[in-house]
Amino acid sequence: MAKVTLEEGYTPSDVEPFMNERQREYFRRKLLSWKNDILREAQDTLVALQSENENHPDIADRASSETDRAIELRARDRQRKLTGKIDAALARLEDGSYGYCEETGEPISLKRLDARPIATLSLEAQERHERRERVYRDD
Repeated sequence: MAKVTLEEGYTPSDVEPFMNERQREYFRRKLLSWKNDILREAQDTLVALQSENENHPDIADRASSETDRAIELRARDRQRKLTGKIDAALARLEDGSYGYCEETGEPISLKRLDARPIATLSLEAQERHERRERVYRDD
């Protein structure tokens, strides 16, 4: 694959062909940067948890510390799941299906992809999906 160069400040636009090489490179870089940020935060958390060897004589302080640790670990678990979605989006970039709605096959808007690069449904399909979930959840 030829190296695609992106000028500083490039953002995909609707005047270009959808998911051309520049757009795919833009989203690939965006996804990789997001994943690297998550991995760096996870590493920082791991280091902080390993170095935190506080012995709190006060039971309230100990409980607070344990609660903080549990919240941090839950956040890291959500981030771990997010890295899986990022990897799946990167795989879709490779196979050519990135940017297309899994339900309709139609292009997902560039604005939606820029805001949520792991999106697999168009805004309309996502709204239908959420309405169906709400209907069945109320039962």
